[in-house]
Amino acid sequence: MNSENLKYRSIIGALKCIALLPLPILYLISDFARFILHKVVGYRVKVVRKNLRNSFPEKDDKEIRKIENGFYRHLCDVFIEAIKLLHISDRQLDRRIEMENLDLLTQELRQHQATILFLGHYGNWEWVPSITLHADSDLLLGQLYKPLHDRVMDRVMDRIRSRFSSVGIPAKTAYRTLLEYRRDGKHFIVGFIGDQRPVGQPLHHWTTFLNQPTPFLVGGETIGDRIGAIYFYCEMVKKKRGHYLLRFHKMSVDPSDSEPYPYTRLFMSMLERTIRQAPQYWLWSHNKWHDSPKEDTEILPPAKLIDSCDAKAGE
Repeated sequence: MNSENLKYRSIIGALKCIALLPLPILYLISDFARFILHKVVGYRVKVVRKNLRNSFPEKDDKEIRKIENGFYRHLCDVFIEAIKLLHISDRQLDRRIEMENLDLLTQELRQHQATILFLGHYGNWEWVPSITLHADSDLLLGQLYKPLHDRVMDRVMDRIRSRFSSVGIPAKTAYRTLLEYRRDGKHFIVGFIGDQRPVGQPLHHWTTFLNQPTPFLVGGETIGDRIGAIYFYCEMVKKKRGHYLLRFHKMSVDPSDSEPYPYTRLFMSMLERTIRQAPQYWLWSHNKWHDSPKEDTEILPPAKLIDSCDAKAGE
């Protein structure tokens, strides 16, 4: 056995032992981890505070610190809940995750074959693939991702994320893979986490997001248009600790919007609305605003949240 396999088996073995513990015990561990991460180590505290202050200039220091505290608590919960995927039954998950408008999503998918499902690092994005527990067995669920630099940790995360029989699709081969699915007549949903900072590519695409000029990824919409996909937004609501609601919105762009990448900009507008409702559940430790646009950069306007989207949000 080589060193890489040994390291992988050791990590998976340790995580499985942790996953055996009931969630109430795991949340006690999460509380301890939050104290160490936030108060002792100070993990990215400066980045988190800067992001919060720039995103919410109308909030005072007391409000910012309250969101900050809630963020670190939630972040540790996400880690614990991800590990728990190595040992949790479908029945337990079904009690903890509600689905709203999933019938609309699967009905549209039957008609159009391919769906791009936009979501952000909000709530517990690692539990979103639980869609497969409720969808028809012949529907394929894929997740676009960028492999981690650490090959062992990449294998570990792939093992955790395969809990729901979803397929990890590397971003570099996404178009070719999805085109093959379409040619084979498969009906598929592809999850695209679209709120990361673009890395390793020129920053050509900017819009205003959370009060700041923000570069955005266009891969999801570029691929979606090429394969004739429809677009949905997955809104995640944290009802209480370990309990979530997934609400699926069919995305409809404003016909008068002539700017490029309307669905991606609409996703960012919808995500911003979700974040503002409960900001502590977004991943504020990302250094998303590390870059600034050049003087001649065009800042595209946010997409308008049209009435049909607003109506679905309140259903």
